[in-house]
Amino acid sequence: VQLQASGGGLVQAGGSLRLSCAASIRTFSRYSMAWFRQTPGKERVFVAAISWSGGSTYYADSVNGRFTISRDNAKNTVYLQMNSLKPEDTAVYYCAADHGVVTTNAIFEYDYWGQGTLVTVSS
Repeated sequence: VQLQASGGGLVQAGGSLRLSCAASIRTFSRYSMAWFRQTPGKERVFVAAISWSGGSTYYADSVNGRFTISRDNAKNTVYLQMNSLKPEDTAVYYCAADHGVVTTNAIFEYDYWGQGTLVTVSS
């Protein structure tokens, strides 16, 4: 299983970016997917998650209302649309896949991880 994250870059505060994560999983539609982020010296933290069907989504309070997670099971891809970006959103963003029944924000539940993509928001 491989997860390939892309779409990071440098953006000004208030701007937008869309991250993508392409998964080489035969049964992609059976996995919950999530995005986490990490800054130097800090723990990796939950950002957003989406159920296998896309019918349920969950967000960290810090991004709720600004970020949107979505998925295209036909393309084995999950997205994170990030709007109204703030300097505190600067981090390496990781996508993750969980084969569990329940979609969760618990990092230890996620079985597979992408390599990360850097998002830098300038003030």
